[in-house]
Amino acid sequence: MDFNALYHANFKLLDDAVSDWSTLVKHLADLKKDAEDGLHKAANAADWAGVNAQVSKQFIGKTAGEFGDAHTQATTIYKILLDTRDELKTFHQQLTDAVSRGQKKNLTVVDAGGGKFTVMGNTRPDWGSDPSGNKSATNQKDVDDLRDEIQGILSKATESDNSAKTVLMAIADQSTMGFSDVSYKDRDTAAQAIKEADELAKLAKKDPSKLSVEDFDKINNGLKKYANDPLFAERFATDLGPQKTLEFWTGISDPHSGNYQLGQKRLDQFDDLQRNLGLTLAHATQSDSAAMAEWKRQMIDIGDKPLHGERGGGPMGFQVMSNLMRTGDYDDQFLKDYGTKLMATERKLTGNGDHENLMWRLSGASSWLNRIGDDSGNDPLTGYLKGLSNSPDAATDFFNQQYISKDDPDNPFERDTDGNGKKGKVSLSNFQYLFEERDWPPESDSHGDDLFTGQNNLALALEAATTGHPAGEIPTDDTPPHSADQAKLMRAIVNSVSDDPSRVKDHPYMSDSLGQIGSEYLPDIHRAMADGPTVKDGKSGWDLLYPLAGTDAKLDHSAVTRFLVTVSQNPEGYAALSVGEKAYTASLMDYHLNPDLPADQRYPHDAHDTITSISRKAGEFSGLLAQGRQEAVLGPDGEKDSDYDYAVSQKKNFISGFVGTGVGVGTSFIASPAVGAGVGGAAGTVTSMVLEAFYKDDSGQYRAEAGEDIATRWETIKDSTTNINYKAAHEAAKAHHADYTDQIDTWVSEGTATGFNDASTDIHAMAKDMDTEIPD
Repeated sequence: MDFNALYHANFKLLDDAVSDWSTLVKHLADLKKDAEDGLHKAANAADWAGVNAQVSKQFIGKTAGEFGDAHTQATTIYKILLDTRDELKTFHQQLTDAVSRGQKKNLTVVDAGGGKFTVMGNTRPDWGSDPSGNKSATNQKDVDDLRDEIQGILSKATESDNSAKTVLMAIADQSTMGFSDVSYKDRDTAAQAIKEADELAKLAKKDPSKLSVEDFDKINNGLKKYANDPLFAERFATDLGPQKTLEFWTGISDPHSGNYQLGQKRLDQFDDLQRNLGLTLAHATQSDSAAMAEWKRQMIDIGDKPLHGERGGGPMGFQVMSNLMRTGDYDDQFLKDYGTKLMATERKLTGNGDHENLMWRLSGASSWLNRIGDDSGNDPLTGYLKGLSNSPDAATDFFNQQYISKDDPDNPFERDTDGNGKKGKVSLSNFQYLFEERDWPPESDSHGDDLFTGQNNLALALEAATTGHPAGEIPTDDTPPHSADQAKLMRAIVNSVSDDPSRVKDHPYMSDSLGQIGSEYLPDIHRAMADGPTVKDGKSGWDLLYPLAGTDAKLDHSAVTRFLVTVSQNPEGYAALSVGEKAYTASLMDYHLNPDLPADQRYPHDAHDTITSISRKAGEFSGLLAQGRQEAVLGPDGEKDSDYDYAVSQKKNFISGFVGTGVGVGTSFIASPAVGAGVGGAAGTVTSMVLEAFYKDDSGQYRAEAGEDIATRWETIKDSTTNINYKAAHEAAKAHHADYTDQIDTWVSEGTATGFNDASTDIHAMAKDMDTEIPD
């Protein structure tokens, strides 16, 4: 800020800008409210179908969100302009006052060009002389004091102006399209975040072996404080740079680094630093700045290179960076590009998957790169897959990518795909390679027990990839219906488990995610079990009985049978499927017994056929789960019924009593009526009552009544399912004031019994296909 610019400043344009932004903020607040209350809520409540379900609803939701981001960003810009305008006005007044005081002391401030100024004393022949005889009207101290005062004002004005420029440019760089959600209460808060990022990045660039405990604490606390701050994250990451980022974390985490002081005094906080650093970098990758784009490019470029060069050795870049992906939501495109090169490196180091990747296997000389959990972090796919579990779109894209083509001359994979006894080369997707073929590097914990963190993270990533929401979460109204790519992956999972159930049986820890996946594809599963549409008056029946907004996964009945029986042999898998099915049955009853349902959406049969059909498929589904449960309890695995009861109760706690695959929505959480509306009018109430009845009925039932007699166990679960179906049908009929309630029990009993017979047929067909024996 030069002297003339501030001294002769005209603040009209800045005043106008502040006023305009204030008005804009008010208008955007109204638009934000209209977008949320009008567009967004209306879109979630609408009955979307076909392309509209997959595109329009999601587009409207994102568009409504843009109004919110626009309001947030505009508010932040307004506050920054307001703060800067007020400060510059203050500095302008201080400068004017200083010049005025100087004039009273016969001092003149002259612009010297180039932003510089000169303080001069006024002298005239008639002025008196000082004792030494020198004629001067001024005191040198007065000149120096005025000069220093003005310089201080200009310096503070420059800092104010520059910090505003830095912050505003950083905000603008966050998003090249649309708006960012950057929010700060004032300019100084934003400027302080950038300043701290610069300081912490400078500290992190030090030789890690020379970092003190105080250095560690300052970095860890700073990252924790600012991990979710977008300006801080982008500035810290780009200041530090990709190479230094990897060197910093390796130098801290690796016991071979030589920083014994940190290892002795801060080892218990290494996991916190890993989380905080990962969250910071994840937030940074969401920035669209040119510097961040280059950071992402370089990070991927050095992924397959040793950290310290070909001569210096050390872990590969992928091995280090993947461990920092275990926390946070990384940019989708970065994850996709990263995954493409990561799998190319995997192919190179395994002979296209022909053998284990020895380079990523833990050995005595390996670096210890992970502090979250027990695994060493040497296999970069373990951390990367955990990152994908937080980023559904990137996960879907990754698993559907081709790993190797059947036309590749070095393809080692051969299978009999047409049942003629002859094997031929086959193409594999990333999903097929990782789920079916990969030799995962073995690891064990401190007690010598085998670890399967990589495969468990694979299941979590598959959960995100197929459902459209982060693993471990529940679908909401904003979760879009299943896309064609998601449905394709779901079909691949079901077929893979069906082809070889040991892929899950040998890895039971994957079943909780697979169970959740199944619970969010209940319309697809029920359509498959229906074995094609019934037709009445030229209308398809099953697709109307099980409405679906997104893309149908088009599952095979026998494959679904094996999938359900296999996944339900694990308590967590059983719980997810069982609770989901009960909620789905309740919502179906409510939906179809509603007399206000439009004619073109109505199942083309009367109430008797409707209730019987829903009960039948609910019975078949529950029968298959019962088979899986009793195989686990009575078989060599030795699961306990109490473990199943506990898993169901935990599922209740996880979802607060309400879960489901919403009718006509494809994948939608059915909320408590106290929180929000459900699907089909009273669905929230109906589902609530049915689930509460199920939790009460299921608890302790097997232990008390069934024992180890297979026939008794089968009848017990059939009776339980019948009772739940009674409850669902009665509550739905009551909610819609039906006049056939006295016939419901007969209809439900008829349908449920037939469904269990269907399940028995399915199970014996499965046993015949797999050449195993099922006890009667």
